[in-house]
Amino acid sequence: MDPLYLNLVIVTALAFGLSFIFALGGVGAAVALVPVLHWYGLPLLMAKPIGLLSNTLSMTGASIHNIRAKLLDFKLGIPIIISSFVLAPVGAWSGQWIPKEVVLAIFVAFLLFSGMMMIFFRAGKYENQYREDRLILAPALIGAAAGYLSGLLGIGGGGLIAPLMIMLGFNPKKVAVITAFVVPFSSFSGLIAYLSMGQINLMLMIPASIAAYLGGSLGTKVMQAKLKPGTVKKFLGVLLLLLALKMGLKLIS
Repeated sequence: MDPLYLNLVIVTALAFGLSFIFALGGVGAAVALVPVLHWYGLPLLMAKPIGLLSNTLSMTGASIHNIRAKLLDFKLGIPIIISSFVLAPVGAWSGQWIPKEVVLAIFVAFLLFSGMMMIFFRAGKYENQYREDRLILAPALIGAAAGYLSGLLGIGGGGLIAPLMIMLGFNPKKVAVITAFVVPFSSFSGLIAYLSMGQINLMLMIPASIAAYLGGSLGTKVMQAKLKPGTVKKFLGVLLLLLALKMGLKLIS
């Protein structure tokens, strides 16, 4: 097989497989997809747009459903949406000047954080103390941090938004809906930034992102029919910690 087609097949298969596996736990796969594609041989600046487009495609459908069902708390979500949308391109552009080793070290830290949250964080312990006020500054700062990381690393940022908002005392169900709405906005604005920088390989990005969307959709259906996402999240958390360990060891070697 022609090396170009072989490369396309492998990248597409990785995107489909990882998206399917992570959807079993009800989470997006970009946080694992980007480093795995980079280890496979894709330049980091080529892998990140694939993660961002995958996020945009996968979360847009969920957001439309939530809006139609009137589940989205716009007043609480707007500060996060705006700040993440604005900061995602800044993260993407700044990645041109930040040394690759530093970006990878930040990725390791985010993998560790996400993995620990999946394994140990329990939203239920905040039950019966959910707040109903509408903060502006704290959610905006959370959105800004998540948006910047989204653009810099090619991830959705939801893994940062959800636990921090829940720690502030907001209802996890509302937070999940807000996160699903924020991620496509920050991912899309970061993607536009990479497009403007000419850092996108459409021949790889489009098939891989479509495969990621299909894998995520299939994984969601399987999860809803047969699995408990909480149990799968623990496995995924361990997987993210192993990815962080591998990436960290490679950085210091």
